[in-house]
Amino acid sequence: MEYVLTTDRLSKRYGHFKALDDFSMHVPKGAIYGFVGKNGAGKTTLIRLVCGLQIPSGGSCTLYGIKHTDKNIIRSRRRMGAIVETPSIYLDMSARDNLKEQYRVLGLPSFDGIPELLAMVGLENTGRKKAKNFSLGMRQRLGIAIALAGSPDFLILDEPVNGLDPQGIIEIRELILKLNREHQITVLISSHILDELSRLATHYGFIDHGHMLREITAKELESACRKCMHITVSDTQALSRVLDAMGLEYHILSQDQADIFGHENVSDLVNALSKENCQVLSISERDESLESYYVNLINGKDGGSHA
Repeated sequence: MEYVLTTDRLSKRYGHFKALDDFSMHVPKGAIYGFVGKNGAGKTTLIRLVCGLQIPSGGSCTLYGIKHTDKNIIRSRRRMGAIVETPSIYLDMSARDNLKEQYRVLGLPSFDGIPELLAMVGLENTGRKKAKNFSLGMRQRLGIAIALAGSPDFLILDEPVNGLDPQGIIEIRELILKLNREHQITVLISSHILDELSRLATHYGFIDHGHMLREITAKELESACRKCMHITVSDTQALSRVLDAMGLEYHILSQDQADIFGHENVSDLVNALSKENCQVLSISERDESLESYYVNLINGKDGGSHA
């Protein structure tokens, strides 16, 4: 398999704090790679190292087959566009003028590609409107357009849907899918909004406290996310007692809801709960979510939270 980005035992220390620790990852060419982790897990540190904004404390990072210590790494980084933390835009400029400024920074010979870029991100009709008057979603799309100046084939987006309203999230999702499918751009998306990521990603990397916990394809993840029975009851403490007695794995979600893994006769379960004066309000089948999978992974488990 051909990889756009790999890291091998990459580490970054700030004094005694290890932001990244022996971190290895593999981003396949053509993938939408979901980089999953809580805030502070090390996602942005990794992105800053890949972009050359910081220097690793140890290990190596390879971009298009070129190591970060190689003098040709600059050429490889030109094939990459990135939004790190927040889009770098001039709020007092229009979308077109923002892109002109980026073209100048990159030393591009003409502004011919700007109308096409604006159309690609849905900002072709913004005219002279200043970026400060854009919605958050429009600013994020302008940031992506700026990252795409220079026609990169690898795009890194750091928390691209943070703070956006539902419509803004849909627009960013559709844009990312279009860039990947129609323009063959490999995309690395760091996010802690897992439900949204599950609609996009072809591959995942799960990070916690600077460690790579696991890399997995979307298909492998689908197989790993087991089916479960989602139950709403009047008393989850009673439910826990019954499920423990039955030897079933489960995950308590709230005061009245839980996911139960494994197979159990529903009538037997309802009868056992009835004896504990626990009422069953609803039962449905569902697949374990990406969020549940991640929580179980950082807890050192692949299955439910209790056995």
